[in-house]
Amino acid sequence: MSNIKAWIGAIRPRTLPLAASSIIVGAAMAIQANEHSAQITFLALITTLFLQILSNLANDYGDFSHGVDNEERVGPQRAMQSGAISKSAMTKALVITAAGALFFGLWLLWMAFGQSGQFKLALGFLILGMAAIAAAIKYTAGKNPYGYKGLGDLFVFIFFGIVGVTGSFYLHTHSMQWKDLLPAITVGLLSTAVLNLNNLRDHVNDAASGKRTLVVKMGFKNGKVYHMILLGASFLSIVIWLCVTEAGWFAWMPLCIYFILFAHARKVWVTSDPAQIDPQLKVVALSTFVFSVLLLVSQSI
Repeated sequence: MSNIKAWIGAIRPRTLPLAASSIIVGAAMAIQANEHSAQITFLALITTLFLQILSNLANDYGDFSHGVDNEERVGPQRAMQSGAISKSAMTKALVITAAGALFFGLWLLWMAFGQSGQFKLALGFLILGMAAIAAAIKYTAGKNPYGYKGLGDLFVFIFFGIVGVTGSFYLHTHSMQWKDLLPAITVGLLSTAVLNLNNLRDHVNDAASGKRTLVVKMGFKNGKVYHMILLGASFLSIVIWLCVTEAGWFAWMPLCIYFILFAHARKVWVTSDPAQIDPQLKVVALSTFVFSVLLLVSQSI
């Protein structure tokens, strides 16, 4: 049972709703465009969850290998750090998870493009999928992890926001306009905000361990300012999208989640103890998921 708990902890279930948000928002946009496929949504969700689990396992592996997960770490103890999961077992899990992501990803591409003979589009998305797998692993694993150079925020914004949302939308519609970037920007910024909270919490130990996150580079106070910008810009981008699409009043329902997010922003702003930041990760991750579900519901009615 303890080993099962260790694996559940390594998978980090609280991050999975955040990963699903980009697919759900893409589906909501497809419904708004009257071109939604439930099967594509389901396969995209499974593929994305495999990618998120892969990223979490690789993060556990990478931070432990580089000595970042130590007794000075503020957040919950990691699986490899505790000794509950060995290096060889984690390596096997990474291979299995990557294979699962590839399998469901290929199935998704067949349903979206293969049946209609659009193999060039399928190949393009396959390359994008392989890049996502590589990005998930290289965040903290390997000799030159980009997460240790302050680039994690950029990659999260791109893959959780721009690629995740617009890619999901394109799988349904096979088309895209400039306005379709706006919800993708919202999800990308909220996802980046979750990473920023993680970096705010761990900035002291990260700096001591040589992990140069954006917060380590800019400082704790500026990291909080950056957090406010992420939340404010995410709100602005979805408001612009709702205006551009001339949505009815019911479509504005997802914005109610920002009452929670702005209350969260105040808590972060007045917090001086990094350990107090940890509970706020769940707030933003779950708020993003609820936002995506509300957007889906509002577009379905």
